[in-house]
Amino acid sequence: MDANPILAEAVRGNWVENRHRGAFVIVDADGNLIASGGDVSRPVFPRSAIKSMQALAIFDHHAAEKFHHRSEELALACASHHGEEEHLNNVSHFLERMGLSASDLECGAHMPTNGKARAALRAAGQEPSALHNNCSGKHSGMLSVALAMGIDPKGYVDREHDVQKAVRAAVEGVIGEGLTEDRCGTDGCSIPTWAAPLSAWALGFARMATGKGLSEAHGHGARALFDAATTHPHLVAGTGHLDTLVMEAFEGRLMQKGGAEGVQCGAIRDKGWGYALKCDDGNMAASHAMVAALLLKYAQPDAAQRSVLEQFVRQPTKNVRGMRVGELRAVGF
Repeated sequence: MDANPILAEAVRGNWVENRHRGAFVIVDADGNLIASGGDVSRPVFPRSAIKSMQALAIFDHHAAEKFHHRSEELALACASHHGEEEHLNNVSHFLERMGLSASDLECGAHMPTNGKARAALRAAGQEPSALHNNCSGKHSGMLSVALAMGIDPKGYVDREHDVQKAVRAAVEGVIGEGLTEDRCGTDGCSIPTWAAPLSAWALGFARMATGKGLSEAHGHGARALFDAATTHPHLVAGTGHLDTLVMEAFEGRLMQKGGAEGVQCGAIRDKGWGYALKCDDGNMAASHAMVAALLLKYAQPDAAQRSVLEQFVRQPTKNVRGMRVGELRAVGF
Protein backbone atom coordinates (compact mmCIF):
# COMPACT_ATOMS: atom_id res chain seq x y z
CA MET A 1 0.00 0.00 0.00
CA ASP A 2 1.34 3.43 -0.95
CA ALA A 3 1.93 5.97 1.80
CA ASN A 4 -0.63 8.73 2.21
CA PRO A 5 0.38 12.11 0.77
CA ILE A 6 2.08 14.82 2.80
CA LEU A 7 -0.67 17.30 3.67
CA ALA A 8 1.15 19.50 6.20
CA GLU A 9 4.72 20.35 7.05
CA ALA A 10 6.52 22.13 9.85
CA VAL A 11 9.24 24.53 8.74
CA ARG A 12 11.96 25.85 11.04
CA GLY A 13 14.01 28.67 9.56
CA ASN A 14 14.47 27.72 5.92
CA TRP A 15 14.20 23.94 6.34
CA VAL A 16 11.31 21.46 6.58
CA GLU A 17 11.60 19.84 10.01
CA ASN A 18 8.51 17.58 10.06
CA ARG A 19 6.12 16.22 7.47
CA HIS A 20 2.59 15.10 8.28
CA ARG A 21 0.83 12.63 6.02
CA GLY A 22 -2.90 12.10 5.89
CA ALA A 23 -5.99 11.34 3.89
CA PHE A 24 -9.14 13.30 3.14
CA VAL A 25 -12.38 12.78 1.27
CA ILE A 26 -15.42 14.85 0.30
CA VAL A 27 -18.60 13.15 -0.97
CA ASP A 28 -22.23 14.00 -1.61
CA ALA A 29 -25.16 12.19 0.00
CA ASP A 30 -25.25 9.62 -2.82
CA GLY A 31 -21.62 8.77 -2.21
CA ASN A 32 -20.38 10.54 -5.33
CA LEU A 33 -16.77 11.61 -4.90
CA ILE A 34 -16.10 15.35 -4.92
CA ALA A 35 -12.42 15.20 -3.94
CA SER A 36 -10.01 12.92 -2.11
CA GLY A 37 -6.39 12.27 -1.31
CA GLY A 38 -4.73 9.23 0.18
CA ASP A 39 -6.31 5.96 1.30
CA VAL A 40 -9.89 6.81 2.24
CA SER A 41 -10.95 3.17 2.52
CA ARG A 42 -8.78 2.47 5.57
CA PRO A 43 -10.88 2.23 8.75
CA VAL A 44 -10.14 4.93 11.33
CA PHE A 45 -11.50 5.70 14.77
CA PRO A 46 -13.48 8.96 14.38
CA ARG A 47 -13.29 9.73 18.09
CA SER A 48 -15.13 12.94 19.07
CA ALA A 49 -15.64 14.07 15.48
CA ILE A 50 -18.91 12.08 15.25
CA LYS A 51 -20.62 13.20 18.46
CA SER A 52 -23.50 14.57 16.37
CA MET A 53 -24.04 11.09 14.90
CA GLN A 54 -23.98 9.51 18.35
CA ALA A 55 -26.49 12.08 19.57
CA LEU A 56 -29.07 10.83 17.07
CA ALA A 57 -29.99 8.18 19.66
CA ILE A 58 -31.66 11.06 21.53
CA PHE A 59 -34.20 11.26 18.70
CA ASP A 60 -34.52 7.51 18.14
CA HIS A 61 -35.78 7.11 21.68
CA HIS A 62 -37.77 10.36 21.96
CA ALA A 63 -35.56 11.83 24.68
CA ALA A 64 -35.70 15.24 22.99
CA GLU A 65 -39.50 15.19 23.25
CA LYS A 66 -39.60 13.82 26.78
CA PHE A 67 -37.16 16.35 28.20
CA HIS A 68 -37.76 19.22 25.76
CA HIS A 69 -34.05 19.55 25.14
CA ARG A 70 -33.05 23.13 24.48
CA SER A 71 -30.93 24.07 21.49
CA GLU A 72 -28.02 24.69 23.87
CA GLU A 73 -28.32 21.16 25.22
CA LEU A 74 -28.32 19.63 21.77
CA ALA A 75 -25.21 21.67 20.93
CA LEU A 76 -23.52 20.31 24.05
CA ALA A 77 -24.46 16.76 23.06
CA CYS A 78 -22.24 17.37 19.99
CA ALA A 79 -19.49 19.14 21.92
CA SER A 80 -15.93 18.76 23.10
CA HIS A 81 -16.22 21.83 25.30
CA HIS A 82 -13.39 23.67 27.03
CA GLY A 83 -14.79 23.76 30.55
CA GLU A 84 -15.55 27.48 30.54
CA GLU A 85 -18.27 28.94 32.75
CA GLU A 86 -20.88 28.91 29.97
CA HIS A 87 -20.20 25.22 29.38
CA LEU A 88 -20.41 24.25 33.05
CA ASN A 89 -23.61 26.21 33.65
CA ASN A 90 -25.37 24.70 30.66
CA VAL A 91 -24.31 21.13 31.39
CA SER A 92 -25.41 21.53 35.01
CA HIS A 93 -28.79 22.82 33.86
CA PHE A 94 -29.03 19.97 31.33
CA LEU A 95 -28.61 17.42 34.13
CA GLU A 96 -30.77 19.19 36.68
CA ARG A 97 -33.73 19.32 34.32
CA MET A 98 -33.61 15.52 34.18
CA GLY A 99 -33.28 15.16 37.96
CA LEU A 100 -29.60 14.23 37.65
CA SER A 101 -26.25 15.68 38.71
CA ALA A 102 -22.55 15.45 37.90
CA SER A 103 -22.33 12.32 40.04
CA ASP A 104 -24.36 10.48 37.39
CA LEU A 105 -21.78 11.18 34.68
CA GLU A 106 -19.40 8.31 33.93
CA CYS A 107 -16.98 10.21 31.72
CA GLY A 108 -14.41 10.92 34.42
CA ALA A 109 -12.91 14.29 35.38
CA HIS A 110 -10.08 16.33 33.90
CA MET A 111 -8.90 19.91 34.12
CA PRO A 112 -10.63 22.38 31.79
CA THR A 113 -9.15 22.67 28.31
CA ASN A 114 -9.34 26.46 28.50
CA GLY A 115 -6.31 28.01 30.18
CA LYS A 116 -8.21 30.75 32.04
CA ALA A 117 -10.71 28.21 33.33
CA ARG A 118 -7.84 26.02 34.59
CA ALA A 119 -6.21 28.96 36.35
CA ALA A 120 -9.51 29.96 37.98
CA LEU A 121 -10.07 26.42 39.26
CA ARG A 122 -6.56 26.27 40.73
CA ALA A 123 -6.92 29.73 42.27
CA ALA A 124 -10.11 28.59 43.98
CA GLY A 125 -8.31 25.52 45.33
CA GLN A 126 -10.82 23.23 43.65
CA GLU A 127 -10.46 19.91 41.85
CA PRO A 128 -12.15 19.35 38.48
CA SER A 129 -15.38 17.38 38.38
CA ALA A 130 -17.01 15.39 35.59
CA LEU A 131 -18.68 18.63 34.51
CA HIS A 132 -15.27 19.86 33.35
CA ASN A 133 -14.79 16.83 31.12
CA ASN A 134 -15.05 17.98 27.52
CA CYS A 135 -17.53 15.14 26.87
CA SER A 136 -19.94 15.94 29.73
CA GLY A 137 -22.55 17.33 27.33
CA LYS A 138 -22.46 14.19 25.19
CA HIS A 139 -22.77 12.05 28.30
CA SER A 140 -25.72 14.13 29.52
CA GLY A 141 -27.41 13.36 26.23
CA MET A 142 -26.73 9.66 26.67
CA LEU A 143 -28.20 9.78 30.16
CA SER A 144 -31.33 11.29 28.65
CA VAL A 145 -31.53 8.32 26.29
CA ALA A 146 -31.40 5.90 29.23
CA LEU A 147 -34.15 7.75 31.08
CA ALA A 148 -36.32 7.98 27.97
CA MET A 149 -35.90 4.22 27.47
CA GLY A 150 -36.96 3.65 31.07
CA ILE A 151 -33.78 1.77 31.97
CA ASP A 152 -31.21 2.09 34.73
CA PRO A 153 -28.57 4.55 33.48
CA LYS A 154 -25.85 3.03 35.67
CA GLY A 155 -23.08 1.65 33.48
CA TYR A 156 -24.40 3.49 30.40
CA VAL A 157 -20.84 3.75 29.02
CA ASP A 158 -20.43 -0.03 28.72
CA ARG A 159 -20.48 -1.56 25.25
CA GLU A 160 -23.32 -3.95 26.11
CA HIS A 161 -25.52 -1.36 27.83
CA ASP A 162 -28.70 -0.58 25.91
CA VAL A 163 -27.66 3.08 25.59
CA GLN A 164 -24.47 2.18 23.74
CA LYS A 165 -26.35 -0.33 21.60
CA ALA A 166 -28.70 2.52 20.66
CA VAL A 167 -25.78 4.84 19.89
CA ARG A 168 -24.10 2.17 17.77
CA ALA A 169 -27.33 1.54 15.83
CA ALA A 170 -27.78 5.26 15.20
CA VAL A 171 -24.27 5.62 13.78
CA GLU A 172 -24.67 2.51 11.63
CA GLY A 173 -27.91 3.90 10.24
CA VAL A 174 -26.22 7.13 9.21
CA ILE A 175 -23.07 5.72 7.61
CA GLY A 176 -24.92 2.82 6.00
CA GLU A 177 -22.69 0.02 7.23
CA GLY A 178 -22.11 -2.10 10.30
CA LEU A 179 -19.66 -1.32 13.09
CA THR A 180 -17.87 -4.55 13.88
CA GLU A 181 -16.34 -5.99 17.04
CA ASP A 182 -12.98 -6.53 15.34
CA ARG A 183 -12.57 -2.73 14.97
CA CYS A 184 -13.64 -1.44 18.37
CA GLY A 185 -11.87 0.40 21.18
CA THR A 186 -12.61 2.52 24.22
CA ASP A 187 -12.64 6.30 23.84
CA GLY A 188 -11.08 8.74 26.29
CA CYS A 189 -14.44 9.32 27.98
CA SER A 190 -15.01 5.54 28.41
CA ILE A 191 -17.65 4.90 25.73
CA PRO A 192 -16.93 2.56 22.80
CA THR A 193 -15.38 3.94 19.64
CA TRP A 194 -15.74 2.06 16.36
CA ALA A 195 -13.50 2.26 13.30
CA ALA A 196 -14.94 2.58 9.79
CA PRO A 197 -13.52 3.80 6.47
CA LEU A 198 -12.85 7.52 6.24
CA SER A 199 -15.21 7.64 3.28
CA ALA A 200 -18.05 6.25 5.44
CA TRP A 201 -17.73 9.08 7.95
CA ALA A 202 -17.81 11.63 5.12
CA LEU A 203 -20.92 9.98 3.67
CA GLY A 204 -22.60 10.07 7.07
CA PHE A 205 -22.06 13.82 7.34
CA ALA A 206 -23.38 14.39 3.82
CA ARG A 207 -26.50 12.41 4.69
CA MET A 208 -26.96 14.34 7.91
CA ALA A 209 -26.61 17.61 6.00
CA THR A 210 -29.31 16.65 3.50
CA GLY A 211 -31.47 14.02 5.21
CA LYS A 212 -31.02 11.89 2.12
CA GLY A 213 -30.97 8.16 2.89
CA LEU A 214 -31.93 8.71 6.54
CA SER A 215 -34.97 7.64 8.49
CA GLU A 216 -37.48 10.35 9.34
CA ALA A 217 -36.26 10.42 12.96
CA HIS A 218 -32.63 10.71 11.88
CA GLY A 219 -33.38 13.37 9.29
CA HIS A 220 -35.20 15.47 11.88
CA GLY A 221 -32.54 14.84 14.49
CA ALA A 222 -29.68 15.68 12.16
CA ARG A 223 -31.21 19.03 11.25
CA ALA A 224 -31.86 19.84 14.90
CA LEU A 225 -28.33 18.90 15.97
CA PHE A 226 -26.58 20.73 13.12
CA ASP A 227 -28.76 23.79 13.68
CA ALA A 228 -28.00 23.73 17.41
CA ALA A 229 -24.24 23.32 16.93
CA THR A 230 -23.99 26.06 14.32
CA THR A 231 -26.20 28.39 16.35
CA HIS A 232 -24.13 27.87 19.52
CA PRO A 233 -20.59 27.22 18.22
CA HIS A 234 -18.98 28.38 21.45
CA LEU A 235 -20.71 25.53 23.29
CA VAL A 236 -19.31 22.99 20.81
CA ALA A 237 -15.69 23.86 21.62
CA GLY A 238 -14.67 27.16 23.18
CA THR A 239 -12.66 30.35 23.02
CA GLY A 240 -10.17 30.40 20.15
CA HIS A 241 -10.82 26.86 18.93
CA LEU A 242 -11.01 26.10 15.21
CA ASP A 243 -14.44 24.43 15.46
CA THR A 244 -15.97 27.45 17.18
CA LEU A 245 -14.28 30.11 15.05
CA VAL A 246 -15.06 28.40 11.74
CA MET A 247 -18.72 27.72 12.54
CA GLU A 248 -19.15 31.30 13.78
CA ALA A 249 -17.68 32.63 10.54
CA PHE A 250 -19.78 30.42 8.25
CA GLU A 251 -23.03 31.31 10.06
CA GLY A 252 -24.82 27.99 9.67
CA ARG A 253 -23.33 26.93 6.31
CA LEU A 254 -20.78 24.62 7.90
CA MET A 255 -20.80 21.90 10.54
CA GLN A 256 -17.23 21.26 11.72
CA LYS A 257 -16.05 18.93 14.48
CA GLY A 258 -12.64 17.64 15.39
CA GLY A 259 -11.72 14.43 17.16
CA ALA A 260 -8.61 13.19 18.96
CA GLU A 261 -5.61 11.86 17.04
CA GLY A 262 -5.96 14.21 14.11
CA VAL A 263 -9.51 13.53 12.90
CA GLN A 264 -11.65 16.30 11.37
CA CYS A 265 -15.18 15.79 10.03
CA GLY A 266 -18.07 17.94 8.96
CA ALA A 267 -20.53 19.06 6.33
CA ILE A 268 -20.68 21.93 3.85
CA ARG A 269 -24.40 22.17 4.39
CA ASP A 270 -25.46 24.36 1.48
CA LYS A 271 -23.66 22.05 -0.96
CA GLY A 272 -24.87 18.86 0.71
CA TRP A 273 -21.30 17.57 0.99
CA GLY A 274 -19.70 15.70 3.86
CA TYR A 275 -15.98 15.52 4.52
CA ALA A 276 -13.61 13.52 6.69
CA LEU A 277 -9.88 13.88 7.25
CA LYS A 278 -7.25 12.02 9.27
CA CYS A 279 -3.71 13.15 9.99
CA ASP A 280 -1.76 9.89 10.11
CA ASP A 281 0.45 10.76 13.06
CA GLY A 282 -2.40 12.24 15.11
CA ASN A 283 -0.95 15.76 15.27
CA MET A 284 -3.93 18.00 16.01
CA ALA A 285 -2.35 21.28 14.88
CA ALA A 286 -1.43 19.65 11.58
CA SER A 287 -4.98 18.35 11.19
CA HIS A 288 -6.24 21.92 11.75
CA ALA A 289 -4.00 23.16 8.95
CA MET A 290 -5.27 20.37 6.70
CA VAL A 291 -8.98 20.91 7.30
CA ALA A 292 -8.62 24.67 6.97
CA ALA A 293 -6.94 24.19 3.59
CA LEU A 294 -9.69 21.79 2.53
CA LEU A 295 -12.38 24.31 3.44
CA LEU A 296 -10.53 27.15 1.74
CA LYS A 297 -10.52 25.19 -1.50
CA TYR A 298 -13.98 23.59 -1.43
CA ALA A 299 -16.34 25.56 0.86
CA GLN A 300 -16.35 28.79 -1.19
CA PRO A 301 -15.54 31.05 1.78
CA ASP A 302 -16.09 34.79 1.63
CA ALA A 303 -13.37 37.23 2.67
CA ALA A 304 -14.16 37.05 6.39
CA GLN A 305 -14.33 33.27 6.32
CA ARG A 306 -11.05 33.07 4.41
CA SER A 307 -9.41 35.21 7.06
CA VAL A 308 -10.43 32.76 9.79
CA LEU A 309 -9.29 29.72 7.83
CA GLU A 310 -5.97 31.26 6.82
CA GLN A 311 -4.89 31.64 10.45
CA PHE A 312 -4.95 27.83 10.70
CA VAL A 313 -3.55 27.03 7.23
CA ARG A 314 -0.28 28.74 8.23
CA GLN A 315 0.35 28.62 11.98
CA PRO A 316 3.43 30.47 13.31
CA THR A 317 5.94 28.61 15.47
CA LYS A 318 7.43 30.71 18.27
CA ASN A 319 10.22 29.99 20.71
CA VAL A 320 10.13 30.64 24.45
CA ARG A 321 11.08 34.31 23.88
CA GLY A 322 8.13 34.80 21.57
CA MET A 323 10.28 34.99 18.43
CA ARG A 324 8.76 33.56 15.28
CA VAL A 325 11.10 30.73 14.23
CA GLY A 326 9.00 28.86 11.70
CA GLU A 327 5.52 27.74 10.79
CA LEU A 328 3.21 24.77 10.41
CA ARG A 329 1.49 24.91 7.04
CA ALA A 330 -0.84 22.89 4.87
CA VAL A 331 0.46 21.57 1.55
CA GLY A 332 -0.92 19.41 -1.21
CA PHE A 333 -4.47 20.78 -1.42
